[in-house]
Amino acid sequence: MTIQTSRFGPLEVNEERFITFEQGILGFPNQKQYALIQTGDNSGFYWLQAVDRAELAFVVCDPRLFVQDYRAPVKSEELTNLGVKDPDEAQVFIIVNKIDKVLTGNLQGPLVINVKTHAARQLVLSDRKYSTRHPLMRLPEPQPAMAKTG
Repeated sequence: MTIQTSRFGPLEVNEERFITFEQGILGFPNQKQYALIQTGDNSGFYWLQAVDRAELAFVVCDPRLFVQDYRAPVKSEELTNLGVKDPDEAQVFIIVNKIDKVLTGNLQGPLVINVKTHAARQLVLSDRKYSTRHPLMRLPEPQPAMAKTG
C-alpha cells in the first residue's frame, strides 16, 4: 500500500508493517494506524508514520539499545488486552526526541506491540524510576567541509 509522508513523499509499505493503537498515542487519540518504517539496514531507529496523516510521524527505537537494564513493568492484564500470551510476543519501543544536540527517549511512556497481531498500546508508567526525557546519545558535531585544492 502506498502512504503519503511529509518526510519521504509517497512510500510503498507492506501492510504487515502496519500497527494499530486502538487508544491512539498520547496527544493523538484519534490516530489509530501507523506504519513502522526502517530508517536503514543497520539502524536501530524507525519511523512510526501515521498511515493517513502525512505530517505525523515519530522516531522510535528499542530502549535496550541505550538502557540495557530497561524493563517496562507491564501488567499481565495489559498484555492480555493486547493478546500477548508470552512476553516474547511483545516488542517494546520508545519515542525519541531531539533536544538541542541530544537524543532523548520517553522511558515513561513505552509503546508495547504484539508482534503477531500488530495490536499496540502506549503505556504510562506510574513508577517515576524512568523519565520522559532520558538522554540516549549526544549527536556528533557536524564536520566543516574541506576546501578543495587544485
